[in-house]
Amino acid sequence: MAIATVNPATGETLREFAALDDAEIDRCIDQAHQTFLDLRATTFATRAGWLRAAADILDDDADDIARMMTTEMGKTLVSARAEVHKCAKAARFYAEHAESFLADVPADPAAVSASAAYTRWQPLGPVLAVMPWNFPLWQVMRFAAPALMAGNVGLLKHASNVPQCALAIEEVFREAGFPEGCFQTLLIGGERVKKIVEDPRVAAATLTGSDGAGRSIATAAGAQLKKTVLELGGSDPFVVLPSADLDKAAQVAVTARVQNAGQSCIAAKRFIVHEKIAPEFEKRFVQGMRALKIGDPQDDATDIGPLASKQVLEDVEKQVRGAREQGANLACGGRRVDRPGFFFEPTIIAENRQGSEIIQSEVFGPVVVVCRFSTEEEVLQKANNVIYGLAASVWTKDIFKAMRASSALQFGTVWINDHLPITSEMPHGGYKQSGIGKDMSIYSFEEYTQIKHVLVELTGEARKPWHYTIFGDA
Repeated sequence: MAIATVNPATGETLREFAALDDAEIDRCIDQAHQTFLDLRATTFATRAGWLRAAADILDDDADDIARMMTTEMGKTLVSARAEVHKCAKAARFYAEHAESFLADVPADPAAVSASAAYTRWQPLGPVLAVMPWNFPLWQVMRFAAPALMAGNVGLLKHASNVPQCALAIEEVFREAGFPEGCFQTLLIGGERVKKIVEDPRVAAATLTGSDGAGRSIATAAGAQLKKTVLELGGSDPFVVLPSADLDKAAQVAVTARVQNAGQSCIAAKRFIVHEKIAPEFEKRFVQGMRALKIGDPQDDATDIGPLASKQVLEDVEKQVRGAREQGANLACGGRRVDRPGFFFEPTIIAENRQGSEIIQSEVFGPVVVVCRFSTEEEVLQKANNVIYGLAASVWTKDIFKAMRASSALQFGTVWINDHLPITSEMPHGGYKQSGIGKDMSIYSFEEYTQIKHVLVELTGEARKPWHYTIFGDA
C-alpha cells in the first residue's frame, strides 16, 4: 500500500511519501536505543514536564491537527477536534500520576526474612507501535504517554494512509522538549515490521488492528521472547433488556454505531433486543439512522463523513451484500452513496442466525445487525458466541440483572446504560481474539515496564531501620 494522503471525501490523492530504506530504518532504531540509555535516567518530573508541554501544544493547535485528520481519514471535524483534546487530557493524566503509579513497593521484611525488600518498575527500552488510521492521534497517545513516562522511547509505524498525522505527532513530542530520538515516526510499509520486531535493540511491540495483523506481530515477538500489547477486532453487543429506558437506548444506539462512521473497534455492532420491546426499539432506531446527515466531514453540521478508503468501502459493501445473499433483510440503507468519495449509507440489517458471517465478523462501517431474544440465557449465549471480546453494553433499570450480565459477558469492557466512553483512568483491552494486554490506567504501565525484585540483608550496625529508597533509582 502506498504511503499517501488520499482525501476520502473526494478520492483525490493529495500527497505521496517515500518509504524509509533499510539504512534509514537502522539509523532510527540505533538512535532510539542510544536515546533510551539516557532517557531512563531522567526523573519523572522531567518527563512529566515534557508531556505537559505536549498536551499544551495539542490544545493550542487542535484546529489545525483536527483538519489534517479529517483530510487524511475522513472523520468529521467535530470528532477530530474532540480527539485532539482527549489526547491532551490523557497526556496530563499520565504526567500527573506516573510517579505514584510506578513508585517502589515495599514488602514486609519479616515475611521475607530480610532487612528490607521491595519491587521496582523499570522501563523496557525502544517500543515499536503499529497503529491504525481510525483514531490516528488517540491510538498513538494512549500507548505513547505511559510508555514515555515509564522511561521508554517510541518507534511509530502508523497506517500508510495517515502519514501527515504520524509526522505531526513526532513533531509535537519534539517541540515539547523530548530528546531527539525519543519518539520517531517510521514511514514504512507493513512488510518491514517483522524485521524491526526481531531487532535486538527493540524491546517490545504494541499493535492496534486486525486479529490477523495481531497474530503476525505476536508470532514475531514471541519468537524473540518480547512483550506485546494487542488491541484487535470487536463484534460488540448492545443488549437491550425489557426494563431499559427505550428513549435513551435508541438515541445512544445511533451514536454508538456511527461514531467515526462506524470505524471503531468498540462501536456497537450487534444489537440484541428483547422480543417484547424489539418492534418499538427498531422503529426508533431506524428513524434515528435515517435522520443522520451524510456529507462533507469539514462541515460541522455533518453527522457521518466518508469511510477512510476505497478498500474499506468495498469491504463494507461486500459484507452487506453477503448478508443479503444469506437471507438477511434490510431495514434501511445498504448502499454506497452516489457522490465522489467513499461514503456508505447508515444501514440496519435484521438477522437472527448466530452463524451468519455478518454477525461473526467485524464490520468497519455504519452497518448494524439487529436480532431478538426471549430469555436471559439466550441473550448471553448470543452475545458471547463470537470470537471477539472487546466491549459490550447492557441496557436495563434492573441493577441485579445488569450485574449478572456484567459478570457473564466475556468482554474486556462492559458498560451499563451507556456505550463508548473510554477514559485514561480505566483499563482497556479485550478477551479472546480481541487481543492481549491492557491500555490506559495504572495497568498500562505493567505492559511497558519490567518488575525487579530487590531483597536486602544487612548485619551488625548496618542492620538499623532505614528506608530502601536510599539506593535511589540506580
